[in-house]
Amino acid sequence: MEPTLPPFCPNPECPFHCASTGWTFKKAGFFHRQHCTPARIQRYRCLHCRRNFSTQTFALSYWLHKPHYLERIFRRLQGCTGIRQIAFDYGISHSTVLTQVARLGRHCLLFHRRHQPPVSEPLVLDGFESFEFSQYFPFHFNVLVGRDSHFFFGFTHSPLRRKGRMTARQKLRRSQLEASLGRPDPRAVEKAVAEVLSLAVPEARDITLHTDDHPAYPRAFQRLAGLNVEHRVTSSTERRTPRNPLFPVNLLDLLIRHGGANHKRETIAFSKRLQAAIERMAMLQVWRNYMRPYSVRKGGPTPAQRAGAMGARLSLKALLGSRLFPTHVQLPETLRKYYRREVRTAALGTNREHRLKYAF
Repeated sequence: MEPTLPPFCPNPECPFHCASTGWTFKKAGFFHRQHCTPARIQRYRCLHCRRNFSTQTFALSYWLHKPHYLERIFRRLQGCTGIRQIAFDYGISHSTVLTQVARLGRHCLLFHRRHQPPVSEPLVLDGFESFEFSQYFPFHFNVLVGRDSHFFFGFTHSPLRRKGRMTARQKLRRSQLEASLGRPDPRAVEKAVAEVLSLAVPEARDITLHTDDHPAYPRAFQRLAGLNVEHRVTSSTERRTPRNPLFPVNLLDLLIRHGGANHKRETIAFSKRLQAAIERMAMLQVWRNYMRPYSVRKGGPTPAQRAGAMGARLSLKALLGSRLFPTHVQLPETLRKYYRREVRTAALGTNREHRLKYAF
């Protein structure tokens, strides 16, 4: 079977990377691989930049020794399975699972940004609280949802200071950690809320936004020049029924805890790094928007179909079918930071960023 012809030059420095009109290339032999199909991979050479590549360059499984686990890992993570449980069940290293989760997270970031529709409905905002490394390092995911479609438009993170009831020993430990690692920015929620709104609504316009009574939200709106927010506040103590204006985001919070083992209460599967939690949230965002029906019990369209982002329900095979290049998707600075794995966990000395030359 003749392989699909390459759509463009994969070299970001080639003038035919983003525009293939007039591009020429030639076949440059084959290479063979074991334990994967197809076993024989066609190679090519760009006649402009002279870079060699293959059909595998355009697959999501590029540079992977065990590509057949991508789909399985995606399904298991949305089914509330921990990383080491997945590794044990499949007889592979947990580091292999982590590597593929990071790749899936980056891919989902690009996929969602590429298909995200313009906002045409009122929005609902809330802070989903979890923690990384230990309970001394809590954080918020500031999640933004469409009121009518339930489309998960975006999220940002904001580190928090541990609060609540603590023993004298715990307070001392918190003081020691803050003295050595620094104290979280007290305006982190304010800044992150402004970021998530600018990601979803980048242009100057009027929007209606439903939130609870968090004091940081009005201050965040003042950071958005040109965005006129009609702010409607609902107390967080109100009953969380479908009649509650915050129901779309309350439902999303439930789905995050229901489907993510790292966000369960009193779990040992909690996220050890915030960057890893961000990548798993990106996967859940695509699953919720494009793959899961608006109502599982009643069936029907997905939130993406209701928001006009996609005409049909997305299959996992279609999601993982081809590689997306960050040079082909316009990523704002916040998402570019997520893609490059630049979110650091202060309690850990090593934070590996994504800087691979041929697998970026």
